[in-house]
Amino acid sequence: MYELDRADGVASEAAILVGVLLNDRRTHESTQELPLEELEGLATTAGTRVVGRMTQRRERPAGATYLGKGKVDELATLADATEADVILFDNDLSPGQTRNLETATGVKVLDRTELILDIFATRAQTHQARLAVELAQYEYAMPRLKRMWTHLSRQKMSVGLRGPGETQLEEDRRLVEKRIRDLKRELHGIERRKQREVAARSDLMTVSLVGYTNAGKSTLLNALTGANVFTQDALFATLDTRTRRWQLPGWGPVLLSDTVGFIRDLPHHLIESFKATLEEARQANLLLHVADASNAAVYDQISAAHEVLEQLDIRRKDTLLVINKIDALPDRARLDGLMNRYPRAVGISAKGGRGLTELALAVSEALSRNFHNIDVEMGVENGRLLAYLAAHGEILSKKYADSRVIVHCRIPRQYLGRIDEEGVTIRPHRKLRVDGPHSSKNVEDVA
Repeated sequence: MYELDRADGVASEAAILVGVLLNDRRTHESTQELPLEELEGLATTAGTRVVGRMTQRRERPAGATYLGKGKVDELATLADATEADVILFDNDLSPGQTRNLETATGVKVLDRTELILDIFATRAQTHQARLAVELAQYEYAMPRLKRMWTHLSRQKMSVGLRGPGETQLEEDRRLVEKRIRDLKRELHGIERRKQREVAARSDLMTVSLVGYTNAGKSTLLNALTGANVFTQDALFATLDTRTRRWQLPGWGPVLLSDTVGFIRDLPHHLIESFKATLEEARQANLLLHVADASNAAVYDQISAAHEVLEQLDIRRKDTLLVINKIDALPDRARLDGLMNRYPRAVGISAKGGRGLTELALAVSEALSRNFHNIDVEMGVENGRLLAYLAAHGEILSKKYADSRVIVHCRIPRQYLGRIDEEGVTIRPHRKLRVDGPHSSKNVEDVA
């Protein structure tokens, strides 16, 4: 049963949500209490109207239909009563299970991965994001080609297009395989180019926002940098990386990047396809893991983000947990529980501006952990060392005295050992007095 969406003139489909809760599934109690809440968010983002819900608890999924036989019959009755156009599963189904469920209900069935892929396809804006989504869709569709041809053969078509044979199926399979190879080759080129682009910005420190979808990363980017990137209270509003300059108090300019949001059970095809898009996070000096404190499943979402970071092999980077939307919590006890569990986290409201000063201080401290704040004394003729300090660190000031210069700089630990040479003295930085022989008029501030 279609209904015209007045906002964009597109016919929205009536959807039934289905979730099978397996006893061996490692989820937090909040997810068990609201098992279809996230699926409803995905369904709404995809433009459907939810007209029914169904859940079942099982030790393991039924081989043929994932649901038990009685539930399949119940689902068919519900689909008929609600005139549903599509059934959305919060689980990943095999091609055979999808086909059997469609036969039993007479309604189109989409699993969780296919729904997410559909959302990504509508949200992708850049050429790179579109290629990544297309690759993920083809890799998902490859083992399902036969089922897709079955859909075509059911439709009323003209002569010559009814009941395509095995020859056509094999030809399409070869075409899909070729397209997958071409897409991988093009995305690999983009990934290498992206690596060079990110590496070329090594003169500035980089901070990357990561976390669950709709946690408020884009809103935080806007609040910290004054940017005006698109934000929306919807899942996967951001698919492309945006990088802006952030004037970090007490530190100086850093680059702050927003990235695509994560989700639990994120399809493997998407993770692989979006590696180039997540290059900013891979090479960042610090990750800001943003979590939505107002979401009942916040603990699950934090764990899910950690799992995705591990799959991307960037989990071991320095990470600061940022608990966002604290102003949306109904009581202080919820926030206290979060902060007790994650004592090093910083609580903020990106939308309301609360806690942003504390966040900036925490980021400055985190970035400083891998840096040394030092004074390097050398001869003024040592241009090679001056160039080295400027290339690999941040020169904050210079003080000249006769034929010597004292350079106050901040430099990563790994580069410190390479400046130990004859005629050069290295010592921890000490603030200069504003009177006497080291008065400020003798200091050339270049920060």
